Amino acid sequence: MNGAGLNGREVRVGVLFGGRSGEHEVSLMSARTVMQALQQAGYETVPIGINRNGGWLVSGDPMQRLTDTVNAPELIDGNPPNSHTTNGAAPQLPAPLLNGEDRLPALDLIFPVLHGPFGEDGTVQGLLEMAGLPYVGSGVLASAAGMDKVTSKQLFAQASIPQANYHSFLRRQWRQHPDAIIAELEATLAYPMFVKPANLGSSVGISKAKDHKQLRRAIDTACAFDRKILVEQGVPAAEIEVSVLGNDDPIASVPGEVVPSNEFYDYEAKYLDDRSQLLVPAVLNADQVKEIQDLALRAFRVIDCAGLARVDFLLSGDGEVFLNEINTMPGFTHASMYPRLWEASGLPLPELVQRLVELALERHDDRLQNRAVRTL
Repeated sequence: MNGAGLNGREVRVGVLFGGRSGEHEVSLMSARTVMQALQQAGYETVPIGINRNGGWLVSGDPMQRLTDTVNAPELIDGNPPNSHTTNGAAPQLPAPLLNGEDRLPALDLIFPVLHGPFGEDGTVQGLLEMAGLPYVGSGVLASAAGMDKVTSKQLFAQASIPQANYHSFLRRQWRQHPDAIIAELEATLAYPMFVKPANLGSSVGISKAKDHKQLRRAIDTACAFDRKILVEQGVPAAEIEVSVLGNDDPIASVPGEVVPSNEFYDYEAKYLDDRSQLLVPAVLNADQVKEIQDLALRAFRVIDCAGLARVDFLLSGDGEVFLNEINTMPGFTHASMYPRLWEASGLPLPELVQRLVELALERHDDRLQNRAVRTL
């Protein structure tokens, strides 16, 4: 396609970034990389920002406005100027995305470079479906299931995909019966345990608990981020990641290994220091590579992903493989595994984003074959 192919003109991609989640800054870093790669591939890019309060920024330089904390009142003002909020009501899809007003040109598709809730969880995907716009990545179902670590684990268990033992509960249950929950966790799992909010990414709100006191503190921390809490059995293992690309016939990249600078691959180790190592490709034998790639493709299909996903595994010292989680809109920063794994597999970043655009348009065309969609 090389950026052209719709009525003989350049394909115009709206790149959506920022958002209301705790991964706002990561989204900005990812979006810069994606826009540069799209431009290298010959696409016209239109930046669309979402501030921390849900306001949509479509004029001026949305990236600069979200980055410049001094000159960006939208970072703190509940009803910022030149954004599309509704006087404190729930944010809505801005009208320019629907009717092509002068402030925003008509778009051929959206690349939603949003991580975490209010972007990667099916909410924005639903808005784009309602607007009839093609978009990169998974649909509402896969996005929502992939974002919720508890739901995705239940689905993977139904598909007999191996996982570490885990337990889940609600914030209300914790506040009402903390001692009973601690007793159940200590009876069914062993220390160390990993405590996670069910619906966040980039390791936000995740803690490693080595004893009773740390476990209580970790659960309190996770409860600040979500109503649903996941506690997993810690497994001494290497962290292996695989990138998946495709729609109905996905393919898997070579695996890579994460060697975190901290005790685990937390937010700081991912984004705030440069001491973590990404071994690409991972040092694995052929059988291990095949098993991990096959499991990654199975996980991708189980929740009906589309376009892209990064699937994370744990490889124990005795060779057991456990699925850790799936990310339906993985990071695209300079340090992110997803594009690095594809580059190591022979697909450089400009070609990768071009393929993602093609997959988005293919999936949209396929959806238009549904009678209910055609007759809207």
